[in-house]
Formats: sequence, C-alpha cells, structure tokens
Amino acid sequence: MPRLLSCILLCLSLVAPASRAAPPLEVVTTLAQIAEPLALIAGPRARVSSLLGPGVDPHLYRLTRSDVARLTRADLVFYNGLHLEAQMEEMLQSLASRKPVVAIGAAIDPARLRDDDGPAHDPHVWMDPALWRVALEAAVATLIKADPAGADGYRSRARDYFQRLNHLRAYVGEVLATVPAGARVLVTAHDAFGYFGHAFGLEVLAIQGISTESEAGLRRIEELVDVLVRRRIGAVFVESSVSPRSVRALIDGAAARGHQVRIGGELYSDAMGSPGDYTGTYIGMLDHNASTVARGLGGRVPAGGMLGRLADLH
Repeated sequence: MPRLLSCILLCLSLVAPASRAAPPLEVVTTLAQIAEPLALIAGPRARVSSLLGPGVDPHLYRLTRSDVARLTRADLVFYNGLHLEAQMEEMLQSLASRKPVVAIGAAIDPARLRDDDGPAHDPHVWMDPALWRVALEAAVATLIKADPAGADGYRSRARDYFQRLNHLRAYVGEVLATVPAGARVLVTAHDAFGYFGHAFGLEVLAIQGISTESEAGLRRIEELVDVLVRRRIGAVFVESSVSPRSVRALIDGAAARGHQVRIGGELYSDAMGSPGDYTGTYIGMLDHNASTVARGLGGRVPAGGMLGRLADLH
C-alpha cells in the first residue's frame, strides 16, 4: 500500500503542472488606443487595462500612487513613446530594468514620422491606421515572447483585427475624398492630426503645437483668423481632451471681421470615447473623427458612419 500511494503521488506530481492553466498576463498601457486593440488580440491570455481614460491629456498627465502600483504589479507595460507621455517617462524607464516596458511608437521607421519643431517626432501616430498597425505589431510580438504558448491565438486574432483596420482605412479615405477640394482644411486646437491629414489628403492647421504644453499665443490665433477669413473656411473643430477656449477665440475673431465660422464637431485626439461606447474603441474613434470631419467640411457621410453605430450621425 505505501508503495502504491507513492506511485499515485508521483503520477499526480507529473500530470498536475501540465494540466494547470497559466494565469492571464497582467498588461498595463498608458493609452486606451493601445489597450483596447490589445485586449481584443490577447483574448483570454491577458488582462489589459489603460491608465488614461476619456478626456485625459497624456502630454500633461502625472502618475498617481495607484498608477505606480498598477505598473509595478504588471507583467508587461506598453506606452506610445516619442515623448508623448512626457511626465511619465522617468518612471517608465526605471521600470524597464525590471520587466518588459515597450514604447510601441519606436517600432515605426523614423522616415515615416513627422518632425516636431524641436529634435523630437510627432507622437500622434495612432491617427494613421497604417502606422498604428506597425506599432501594435510590436506589442503583439512582445506578448508572444512573454507567452509563447499562446502564440497561435495571438497571431490569429491579430490577423482578424488588422483586416478590420484595413477596412477602416479604406472607409476613411473614401469618406474624406467626398470633401470639396477648396474645403480640405482641418483646423483644430492642437497639432494632433498631422498623420491623419498626411494619410488622407487634408491640410491641417492648429492653434497649439504638437504638445498641449505649448501655449496658444495671441499671434498664432490672429494668424489663423486671417487664414479663416481669407480662405473662407467655414468650420473648425474642438477636441475632447483640450479646452475649446482657443477655438472659440478663432470663431470670435473671424466674426469680428465679418466671416462666420462654426464648430464642425468634436474630435477625439489624445483620448478616445468612454469605455463601452463605440467611440471608446480605436476603430470607433477614427470612424467618428473621419465621419465628423467629412460632414463638417461638406462631404458626404453615410448615416451612422462606417458601421452605422455613430448616434450623432443618424
């Protein structure tokens, strides 16, 4: 009997590790634009969450104690990089000595990046789905390296998601192509739409620079008012994560010179919509932006946007 019991225990010790499922990876990102796609690609293999929510400006955000605790507990950390999360960089770089902490924007060929006024590049790469795919592919590669047993699932779900991105990019190009040639000017609060404009043939003018840390100077507002009046631009756009005050100053300045300008809509720039809402997804955010810009500038937009899910476009 003792010998039989020993054999049973030995068999159990050999079988148990193989049958016990590994716990999901804990993945923390800075941006929801990273977390939401990665959660779909990771599936049951990881719990993915973001530090920054709707309306939060990543240029200015400072980590809280609870943020630091989440980052410390995480198995993997992903952030945009390219100096977007300026106030978090020191902590993120410190964590990188202890665990994988990946700036996914660094995976993009520098030749495809827009230059800032200084030595840095424009960090708003998610505004072009083709560039964002490259960044997300770097994150997927890190997931596979951390969890090789889930590689087939990661790759399969990534293929499905990137097919959806191809469809999104085609829709954005088609809907923006309906904007009349003389109206293809996108005026916003800060310079977050450069990649969007370059990818889809829009001229982009902004009051503030690439970072919201830069101030909206009176001279810049006066310059843009002159452009609005001279070129008879009829619409400007506010952003969900930036105060509309400077955009309203443009409208007032143009009105004082006899030219009426309206707000063409609110765009998502540095943050997405609310979790659970269609605009709280990366695809929904860009669908909203493209559809809102096209409609605001006189283009033709299908009811509800690409998938009929945009309530304000019905």
